[in-house]
Amino acid sequence: MKILLLEDDPTLCETLNIFLFKEGYQVDFALSIKEAEELSFNNNYDLYLFDINLPKGSGLELLEALRYAEDHTPTIFITAQNDMDSMEKGFALDAMDYIKKPFEPQELRIRIDAKFKNSIIEYLDISYDPKKDLLYKDGKLIDLGYVNHKIFTLLLKNCGSLVSKEELYNCFDKSSSTALRVAITTIKQKLNIDIKNIRSKGYILEKL
Repeated sequence: MKILLLEDDPTLCETLNIFLFKEGYQVDFALSIKEAEELSFNNNYDLYLFDINLPKGSGLELLEALRYAEDHTPTIFITAQNDMDSMEKGFALDAMDYIKKPFEPQELRIRIDAKFKNSIIEYLDISYDPKKDLLYKDGKLIDLGYVNHKIFTLLLKNCGSLVSKEELYNCFDKSSSTALRVAITTIKQKLNIDIKNIRSKGYILEKL
Protein backbone atom coordinates (compact mmCIF):
# COMPACT_ATOMS: atom_id res chain seq x y z
CA MET A 1 0.00 0.00 0.00
CA LYS A 2 1.31 3.43 -0.97
CA ILE A 3 0.62 6.24 1.51
CA LEU A 4 0.95 10.02 1.32
CA LEU A 5 1.60 11.49 4.77
CA LEU A 6 1.05 15.22 5.31
CA GLU A 7 2.40 16.30 8.71
CA ASP A 8 4.18 19.58 9.51
CA ASP A 9 5.92 18.21 12.63
CA PRO A 10 9.24 16.83 11.26
CA THR A 11 9.79 14.55 14.28
CA LEU A 12 6.33 12.95 14.11
CA CYS A 13 6.58 12.75 10.33
CA GLU A 14 9.89 10.86 10.50
CA THR A 15 8.63 8.59 13.29
CA LEU A 16 5.53 7.60 11.34
CA ASN A 17 7.50 7.25 8.12
CA ILE A 18 9.95 4.80 9.72
CA PHE A 19 7.22 2.87 11.53
CA LEU A 20 4.95 2.49 8.50
CA PHE A 21 7.89 1.47 6.31
CA LYS A 22 8.78 -1.29 8.78
CA GLU A 23 5.14 -2.41 8.69
CA GLY A 24 5.41 -2.91 4.93
CA TYR A 25 3.89 0.34 3.66
CA GLN A 26 5.46 2.61 1.07
CA VAL A 27 5.35 6.18 2.35
CA ASP A 28 5.89 9.57 0.73
CA PHE A 29 5.77 12.43 3.19
CA ALA A 30 5.14 16.15 2.90
CA LEU A 31 5.70 18.89 5.47
CA SER A 32 3.45 21.41 3.73
CA ILE A 33 0.26 21.54 1.67
CA LYS A 34 2.24 22.64 -1.38
CA GLU A 35 4.48 19.55 -1.17
CA ALA A 36 1.43 17.31 -0.67
CA GLU A 37 -0.34 18.87 -3.67
CA GLU A 38 2.65 18.18 -5.91
CA LEU A 39 3.02 14.60 -4.69
CA SER A 40 -0.70 13.85 -5.11
CA PHE A 41 -0.61 15.28 -8.62
CA ASN A 42 2.41 13.25 -9.71
CA ASN A 43 1.64 9.95 -7.96
CA ASN A 44 -1.19 7.55 -7.20
CA TYR A 45 -1.80 6.62 -3.58
CA ASP A 46 -3.91 4.04 -1.77
CA LEU A 47 -4.27 6.19 1.36
CA TYR A 48 -3.84 9.79 2.48
CA LEU A 49 -2.86 10.62 6.09
CA PHE A 50 -3.47 14.35 6.49
CA ASP A 51 -2.86 16.56 9.50
CA ILE A 52 -5.69 19.07 9.84
CA ASN A 53 -3.95 22.03 11.44
CA LEU A 54 -1.02 23.31 9.39
CA PRO A 55 0.84 26.65 9.41
CA LYS A 56 -0.39 27.58 5.94
CA GLY A 57 -3.81 26.03 5.47
CA SER A 58 -5.59 22.87 6.50
CA GLY A 59 -5.64 19.23 5.52
CA LEU A 60 -9.40 19.67 5.19
CA GLU A 61 -8.91 22.34 2.52
CA LEU A 62 -6.48 20.11 0.65
CA LEU A 63 -8.87 17.15 0.70
CA GLU A 64 -11.72 19.38 -0.45
CA ALA A 65 -9.62 20.47 -3.45
CA LEU A 66 -8.66 16.87 -4.23
CA ARG A 67 -12.27 15.72 -4.03
CA TYR A 68 -13.26 18.56 -6.39
CA ALA A 69 -10.62 17.20 -8.80
CA GLU A 70 -12.33 13.78 -8.51
CA ASP A 71 -9.57 12.28 -6.40
CA HIS A 72 -11.38 9.81 -4.11
CA THR A 73 -8.35 8.32 -2.36
CA PRO A 74 -9.28 7.02 1.14
CA THR A 75 -8.20 9.51 3.82
CA ILE A 76 -7.49 9.42 7.56
CA PHE A 77 -7.10 12.74 9.37
CA ILE A 78 -4.59 13.42 12.13
CA THR A 79 -5.63 16.16 14.55
CA ALA A 80 -4.59 17.69 17.86
CA GLN A 81 -8.06 19.06 18.48
CA ASN A 82 -11.38 17.55 19.44
CA ASP A 83 -13.17 19.80 16.96
CA MET A 84 -16.65 18.54 16.05
CA ASP A 85 -17.04 21.01 13.16
CA SER A 86 -13.79 19.82 11.55
CA MET A 87 -14.76 16.21 12.12
CA GLU A 88 -18.16 16.77 10.51
CA LYS A 89 -16.59 18.49 7.51
CA GLY A 90 -14.02 15.71 7.15
CA PHE A 91 -16.64 12.99 7.07
CA ALA A 92 -18.68 15.08 4.63
CA LEU A 93 -15.61 14.92 2.37
CA ASP A 94 -15.71 11.12 2.71
CA ALA A 95 -12.82 10.79 5.18
CA MET A 96 -12.46 7.25 6.51
CA ASP A 97 -11.38 8.03 10.06
CA TYR A 98 -9.73 10.42 12.53
CA ILE A 99 -6.86 9.82 14.91
CA LYS A 100 -6.19 12.28 17.72
CA LYS A 101 -2.73 13.36 18.87
CA PRO A 102 -0.91 12.11 20.81
CA PHE A 103 -1.19 8.52 19.63
CA GLU A 104 0.96 5.42 19.43
CA PRO A 105 2.03 4.44 15.90
CA GLN A 106 0.54 1.00 16.53
CA GLU A 107 -2.89 2.63 16.89
CA LEU A 108 -2.54 4.11 13.42
CA ARG A 109 -1.54 0.73 12.00
CA ILE A 110 -4.54 -0.92 13.68
CA ARG A 111 -6.88 1.71 12.21
CA ILE A 112 -5.42 1.31 8.72
CA ASP A 113 -5.68 -2.48 8.89
CA ALA A 114 -9.27 -2.28 10.16
CA LYS A 115 -10.32 -0.03 7.30
CA PHE A 116 -8.65 -2.07 4.58
CA LYS A 117 -9.01 -5.65 5.81
CA ASN A 118 -12.14 -6.25 3.69
CA SER A 119 -11.04 -4.17 0.73
CA ILE A 120 -10.75 -6.95 -1.89
CA ILE A 121 -11.79 -5.52 -5.27
CA GLU A 122 -13.58 -7.89 -7.64
CA TYR A 123 -14.19 -7.56 -11.37
CA LEU A 124 -15.61 -10.49 -13.36
CA ASP A 125 -13.36 -13.45 -12.45
CA ILE A 126 -10.58 -11.13 -11.26
CA SER A 127 -9.91 -10.14 -7.66
CA TYR A 128 -7.33 -7.72 -6.29
CA ASP A 129 -6.01 -7.51 -2.74
CA PRO A 130 -4.71 -3.93 -2.39
CA LYS A 131 -3.14 -4.54 1.01
CA LYS A 132 -0.92 -7.33 -0.36
CA ASP A 133 -0.91 -5.86 -3.89
CA LEU A 134 -1.78 -9.26 -5.36
CA LEU A 135 -3.95 -10.01 -8.38
CA TYR A 136 -5.96 -13.21 -8.94
CA LYS A 137 -7.91 -14.64 -11.88
CA ASP A 138 -10.21 -17.59 -11.26
CA GLY A 139 -8.68 -17.78 -7.79
CA LYS A 140 -5.17 -18.22 -9.14
CA LEU A 141 -2.38 -15.71 -8.63
CA ILE A 142 -1.53 -13.93 -11.88
CA ASP A 143 1.60 -11.95 -12.75
CA LEU A 144 1.11 -9.23 -15.35
CA GLY A 145 4.60 -7.83 -14.94
CA TYR A 146 5.46 -4.74 -12.91
CA VAL A 147 4.26 -1.99 -15.29
CA ASN A 148 1.14 -3.79 -16.54
CA HIS A 149 0.20 -4.63 -12.95
CA LYS A 150 0.41 -0.95 -11.99
CA ILE A 151 -1.66 0.09 -15.00
CA PHE A 152 -4.41 -2.47 -14.47
CA THR A 153 -4.73 -1.92 -10.71
CA LEU A 154 -4.94 1.83 -11.34
CA LEU A 155 -7.78 1.24 -13.82
CA LEU A 156 -9.43 -1.20 -11.41
CA LYS A 157 -9.32 1.20 -8.46
CA ASN A 158 -10.92 3.84 -10.68
CA CYS A 159 -13.42 1.49 -12.32
CA GLY A 160 -16.08 3.45 -14.18
CA SER A 161 -13.97 6.63 -14.30
CA LEU A 162 -11.58 7.92 -16.92
CA VAL A 163 -7.91 7.47 -16.08
CA SER A 164 -5.95 10.00 -18.09
CA LYS A 165 -3.01 9.09 -20.29
CA GLU A 166 -0.84 11.31 -18.10
CA GLU A 167 -1.74 9.29 -14.99
CA LEU A 168 -1.02 6.03 -16.81
CA TYR A 169 2.32 7.37 -18.08
CA ASN A 170 3.39 7.63 -14.44
CA CYS A 171 3.42 3.82 -14.33
CA PHE A 172 6.38 3.77 -16.73
CA ASP A 173 10.00 4.65 -16.18
CA LYS A 174 10.08 5.82 -19.79
CA SER A 175 6.60 6.47 -21.14
CA SER A 176 5.27 6.78 -24.66
CA SER A 177 1.90 6.47 -26.34
CA THR A 178 3.10 3.32 -28.12
CA ALA A 179 4.26 1.69 -24.87
CA LEU A 180 0.90 2.47 -23.28
CA ARG A 181 -1.08 1.00 -26.19
CA VAL A 182 1.03 -2.18 -26.12
CA ALA A 183 0.55 -2.49 -22.34
CA ILE A 184 -3.23 -2.06 -22.59
CA THR A 185 -3.43 -4.65 -25.38
CA THR A 186 -1.39 -7.13 -23.35
CA ILE A 187 -3.57 -6.64 -20.26
CA LYS A 188 -6.76 -7.13 -22.28
CA GLN A 189 -5.46 -10.34 -23.81
CA LYS A 190 -4.09 -11.81 -20.57
CA LEU A 191 -7.19 -11.05 -18.52
CA ASN A 192 -9.77 -11.44 -21.32
CA ILE A 193 -11.41 -8.09 -20.50
CA ASP A 194 -12.34 -4.93 -22.36
CA ILE A 195 -10.70 -1.59 -21.60
CA LYS A 196 -12.29 1.35 -23.38
CA ASN A 197 -10.06 3.87 -25.12
CA ILE A 198 -11.25 7.49 -24.93
CA ARG A 199 -9.38 9.02 -27.84
CA SER A 200 -6.63 11.46 -26.83
CA LYS A 201 -7.79 11.40 -23.20
CA GLY A 202 -7.20 8.03 -21.58
CA TYR A 203 -8.81 4.69 -20.74
CA ILE A 204 -11.77 3.38 -18.76
CA LEU A 205 -12.43 0.02 -17.21
CA GLU A 206 -16.21 0.17 -17.45
CA LYS A 207 -18.40 -0.84 -14.54
CA LEU A 208 -20.33 -4.07 -14.98
